[in-house]
Amino acid sequence: MDRIIISHYRERDEAIQSNEDHMMAVASRAQGFANAFGMGEWGRMLGLLHDKGKERYSFQEYIRDAIGMPSNWRGGEDKQHAFVGAVMAQQIYKREGLLLSYPLMGHHAGLDDYGDYEKKCEMPIPEEVTDLQEVLPLAMPKELLSRISDGETLRRDMHHIVRMLFSCLVDADYLDTEAFMQPDEAALRGKAATLAELKPRLDAHLDRLAASAPQTALNALRTQIQQQCLKLSIGEAGFYSLTVPTGGGKTLSSLVWAINHALAHDKRRIIIAIPYTSIIEQTAQILASIFGEENVLEHHSNFDIEKIKDEERRERIKLATENWDYPIVVTTNVQLFESMMSNRPSHCRKLHNITNSVLIFDEVQTLPLEHLQPIIDSLDTYVRLFGVSVLFTTASLPALRGDICWGRGTGNRLRGIKEIREIIPSEWQLHDRLRRVQLNIDREAITTEELAAKLCQHRQVLCIVNTRREAKEVYELLPQEGLTLHLSRMMCPAHVKQTIARMKTALQNNEPILVIATQLIEAGVDIDFPVVYRQEAGLDSVLQAAGRCNREGRHSLSDVFVFRFNKKPFGSIGRSADAWKNLPHDSDWFAPETMTDYFVQRYSRNDDFDKADFVSLLYKPQEWCFESAAQAFRMIDDQGTCSVVVNYEDSTALIALLKANGPSYALMKRLAQYSVNIHQRDFAELAKAGLIEEVMDGIYFVPDREQYRADVGLVTENHWLEEILTI
Repeated sequence: MDRIIISHYRERDEAIQSNEDHMMAVASRAQGFANAFGMGEWGRMLGLLHDKGKERYSFQEYIRDAIGMPSNWRGGEDKQHAFVGAVMAQQIYKREGLLLSYPLMGHHAGLDDYGDYEKKCEMPIPEEVTDLQEVLPLAMPKELLSRISDGETLRRDMHHIVRMLFSCLVDADYLDTEAFMQPDEAALRGKAATLAELKPRLDAHLDRLAASAPQTALNALRTQIQQQCLKLSIGEAGFYSLTVPTGGGKTLSSLVWAINHALAHDKRRIIIAIPYTSIIEQTAQILASIFGEENVLEHHSNFDIEKIKDEERRERIKLATENWDYPIVVTTNVQLFESMMSNRPSHCRKLHNITNSVLIFDEVQTLPLEHLQPIIDSLDTYVRLFGVSVLFTTASLPALRGDICWGRGTGNRLRGIKEIREIIPSEWQLHDRLRRVQLNIDREAITTEELAAKLCQHRQVLCIVNTRREAKEVYELLPQEGLTLHLSRMMCPAHVKQTIARMKTALQNNEPILVIATQLIEAGVDIDFPVVYRQEAGLDSVLQAAGRCNREGRHSLSDVFVFRFNKKPFGSIGRSADAWKNLPHDSDWFAPETMTDYFVQRYSRNDDFDKADFVSLLYKPQEWCFESAAQAFRMIDDQGTCSVVVNYEDSTALIALLKANGPSYALMKRLAQYSVNIHQRDFAELAKAGLIEEVMDGIYFVPDREQYRADVGLVTENHWLEEILTI
């Protein structure tokens, strides 16, 4: 027993897992994962090498001391072990070894920048570690690498290949450790159905809808769109777009295409990426009603587990985090792309389960322009190398096909996607057949008081403005005797959900209602107002707002009024508004051609398409900076902001549970429903007034009930936000 190389110890029954058994099991799992993209042997080698460092005398002394086992091992204080397998891979395979050594070096702490990586590679392999070179292949297979067409493509692909191998190793390591340490939990995995088993449920759902829906021209058109999606689902894997105006039923139609395309090409899962957390739950509930809750994973991150400083507590939460081994995943663009660009084990763990999948991007026009180049490059790599098909769904397809060479600054060339197959033929003219509204554009500025007066002339009206400050200002000018609602991100998600529910009930009952909201309501919220007002913004945002008007076609043609204040919008919204103004005033604003022209104009006003500077950080294989790139790539720029839990409903009881028991995945997910993101200056004012309590590890609570109003949400002292926060 004294000479056994111990990898793990299970205290409840004093069981020991040998390091050899662990490495062989991880090698088998990682090989199976990597087989999905043609690098199974690379995955096997990662498993065989990843814990070679546990043979160090110092590590064996450490683990024996930890479990109270007498030890004759003497190896000093340094118990690091991840570097050993990495140095071995580098020595054996030289330059190719980078694809193995980076994941090996980072499988606990994360993928390094090349400077830190090179320093660790200078560490000598301890003499007591056995040599594996005799049983390792002399050269690694290069089937996947041989499919990369040129050096420029190789530079864009290689960091993703490293992350994908890293993902295979990390998940295999987690899963085998879990299987030994928590076998009961491990036994619960893998219970979901396959897509082939789920397809009859979608077919049955569509049959029920067809049987109960009235025979109208709109429903006939929706059926026609679904049939077209079914017809084109057998097309070859690659990039597709489904450009359908609001009311055309693109959500169900995209599912028809995705599940049939997946089955035609032996793809394992469907991943739906949505821009806003506000509509994740709504979409997940719809999917769960069709396919069953046990087959739909809802995953978005309102709480970063890496912020937990206590390692033991952080690891407990990580073990509860899913690895996307589900047939259907609903997530956010933030979760998806920040995982693709991450260097952290907990974030990258899921990546290998994206291979051989169908990705659906809902409302693709919301992708941030400042990161659009690495996003497009990443999707291109995943399609070419990892067996992914991509479907863009929107009523306003941005200009993603081909190169856009008009811009400002160093990133003035957007390298687009070579081919995107549009599912709906242009001759169908859906923008005409589904036209429900007309835009009334007022080019003269009005005051907030004048806007409030206009809104009061309507029995049911929705008004969308650009900032939280403007939403509160207009709301407080509206009469409060009827149902007048405010909706912004100064309200926590639970409050937003309840307000939307009140709004829908009033509309269904044909009650008078006035709503003032920020753009959080524009995408994915299924509401139908007879009149909508929209503050000037980009054409895509205005058309999204128009999608909340006459949605069900109850009126022949309804009015959407576009207004402007004296103060011009700034930042991204201002540039988007300018791009729209530069188009001919007699354009058909709903035509796809107009939307393409708009996005070209919008791109020409963009400073950079690669704000994170991936060209410098990740496109040079000898100088990879994985950690720096992960820190630089932020889909939501939350610099200068802070999240606080507000006193609303049962949040106080949840905070008490947090104090008593510490964080858990389920508890933090519940607390996220009562969180509001605010500027640091407002946070500082609240803290100065003694209104903020730090519960633990950067988790903040505003316990004073008076600081959270039932109508407008969190209030700060003396002023509201002056700058736009991402919705």
